[in-house]
Amino acid sequence: MPEPLLRGIHHVALICSDYPRSKAFYSGTLGLRIVREVYREARDSWKCDLEVSPGVQLELFSFPGAPPRPSWPEAQGLRHLAFVVPDVDAAAAALSARGVACEAVRVDEYTGKRFVFFADPDGLPIELYEA
Repeated sequence: MPEPLLRGIHHVALICSDYPRSKAFYSGTLGLRIVREVYREARDSWKCDLEVSPGVQLELFSFPGAPPRPSWPEAQGLRHLAFVVPDVDAAAAALSARGVACEAVRVDEYTGKRFVFFADPDGLPIELYEA
């Protein structure tokens, strides 16, 4: 078997429909630290780098006129983001207290790990997976 080429995930990029609302959600509601934020005048676009964990970032972009993400029926491509949490119940309760609706906690039938889904301001599915 060849040696793996990949060493980890550096970042995940998201395009949002309402930059201030999404920036507030990811930095305020979810508590991700803003590493840098730039306005790219030539593209009329914002780019915000948010730290998920050491060495892993979420890039939040705004682009005028970007089409909405197809979600139902399921489209090909990336399905959802999943973040690790130590306690799914505590994380879901914290999100609920911050006004974020979470689905019911479920159990992964193959790993036995607990997880829960919620959506970002644009309806992107986000999963919290218990470590």
